[in-house]
Amino acid sequence: MRAENAVTLADGRDGAPWLRRYLSCLRYTEILLLQGPPLMGLAFAWTGAEPDKFPLLLFFVPASLLLMAHIFSFNDWAEIAADSRDPNKAGEVFLAKGVSRNGIGLLSLGVLLASLALMSGLPAPTLCCGVGVAILGFVYSNPMAPAKGMPIVSSLVHFVGGVFHFLFGYSLFGGVDGRGILVASYFSLIFVAGHLTQETRDYEGDRLNGIRTNATRFGQRRIFCTGFLLFTVSYGYLVWLAVAGLVPLTLGLLVVLYPVHAALFWRTLKSDLTFPRISRFQAAYRVLYLLIGVAIGLSIAIR
Repeated sequence: MRAENAVTLADGRDGAPWLRRYLSCLRYTEILLLQGPPLMGLAFAWTGAEPDKFPLLLFFVPASLLLMAHIFSFNDWAEIAADSRDPNKAGEVFLAKGVSRNGIGLLSLGVLLASLALMSGLPAPTLCCGVGVAILGFVYSNPMAPAKGMPIVSSLVHFVGGVFHFLFGYSLFGGVDGRGILVASYFSLIFVAGHLTQETRDYEGDRLNGIRTNATRFGQRRIFCTGFLLFTVSYGYLVWLAVAGLVPLTLGLLVVLYPVHAALFWRTLKSDLTFPRISRFQAAYRVLYLLIGVAIGLSIAIR
């Protein structure tokens, strides 16, 4: 059955009001989680901000949310055929919620245009960083030649995208400078590590669809370990940033969370690396990074 005809899987939900159906297709958890890097960027630039720039937040916050809504809805639009064949995802695709592929494409385009319209009222460096995130999202997901199907390249796209995403917030008050890029690289390491973990989680579905991710190309367990290695590097990098005076020195103490992260990784590695087990690992380490984010915000506020 063609993916476009899969709307019959809606189980009656296609009778719901159209706005509710469209809104139900947005990945709210991921959209909110990925507000972390730009908000951290804002936090690091906040101390040098002039009070007359604070009203820019009225444009920035909705622009950031809409930008991530575009990234994920475009990804869903591009990968609907593969996701519909993936038993771990088929029940949650937008077609199963009574929304057509054209409909989700228009939604993705609409939220992108709304985001760009809001960004036009922001400083030029912030606008450029936001556009950079959108472009890299297209490079990763576009159905013609998606970087998702290019091992190593996909991780490079995530690393550069992570830098742009942090600087999207950092540049609002502080412009773009060497300190911002160095701190952004910390968040990019986490972003790439998380991406490799997600590829490990999606291994069975990607292999079923013939998608050449890092995990399907180099092996699920090897890429899972590579992701954790990058998480390990990120903890060490944060200590270096603290010692170098680029972030508050107290943030170096967050390395105490590393043994917890390592224990979670080891417990998952000893399992059969199924979709549910890796999903639980993701949920657990996201809590750790939420704690790190809160600690960063508090340390900057106190400083």
